[in-house]
Amino acid sequence: MEQPLLTRYAWLSIAAAIATILLKGTAWWLTGSVGLLSDALESFVNLAAAMMALWILTVVATPASDRHAYGHSKAEYFSSAFEGLLIVFAALSIIWAAVDRMWNLQPLESVGVGLAVSVVASIVNLLVARILLKVGREHQSIVLEADAHHLMTDVWTSVGVVVGVGLVWLTGWLWLDPVIAIAVALNIVWTGWQLMHRSAEGLMDVSLPEERVAEIEAVLLPYREQGLDFHALRTRQAGSRTFVSLHVLVPGEWTVQQGHDWAERIERDIRRTVPRAHVLTHLEPIEDPVSMLDQDLDRLHC
Repeated sequence: MEQPLLTRYAWLSIAAAIATILLKGTAWWLTGSVGLLSDALESFVNLAAAMMALWILTVVATPASDRHAYGHSKAEYFSSAFEGLLIVFAALSIIWAAVDRMWNLQPLESVGVGLAVSVVASIVNLLVARILLKVGREHQSIVLEADAHHLMTDVWTSVGVVVGVGLVWLTGWLWLDPVIAIAVALNIVWTGWQLMHRSAEGLMDVSLPEERVAEIEAVLLPYREQGLDFHALRTRQAGSRTFVSLHVLVPGEWTVQQGHDWAERIERDIRRTVPRAHVLTHLEPIEDPVSMLDQDLDRLHC
């Protein structure tokens, strides 16, 4: 699936956010619960994040240019960082409302109907989150994955709010409503922090996970057994794109054509193992000591 087609899932997220805003807003209006208000406020964050995701996916689909020769895939990290900031802002708003309610306790109304409406909204979020997570993982889209994780957080938040408001209704402990809202807010802050941390790592060219690097090493092992060697293996993730570079050490008596043919095979095998990978190889004679001077990022001086 091409990146432009992924935008349909951003539209799905936007539609789900609008639906849940209406449903959860209705639940809050019926009950007056600050816990349900906190749940509704997070849906506004969902809407802003989904709209940001739509824009970012459009940017990512833009072809590489002379100015951005490696494409625009890193733009995905701006979306997830923005979403993380929105989540933290929503959490602070929830805490503010909950503290105010703590000092001004109010009875809840129409709790049964309000909770039923909130449950319907949670089911909508759950279904959409599962779709976005599946597609995001299949196509290595951090934008869709971030949106999916956010929606799943919203689902668990809603479950906690529904249970808590139900307990308030059954026990009459009005103080429990704002306490639940604060607990929900703290959980949201943690989710926002994780998203921002992941975005920062991506912008700083984080390497592939150790297990994925081990898979690349496994691809190189049969070539080592045939007398070739490798060093300076480097990887980085840029949104849905992966970049792999390495130096290939071959016998010095080989012709340029021989070295080129083997390098092409190696690149092909790595791309089979790492989807959407851009693989760059650099040939060096295995017998020349100078070949060992450039294993680090900055070449050693003689």
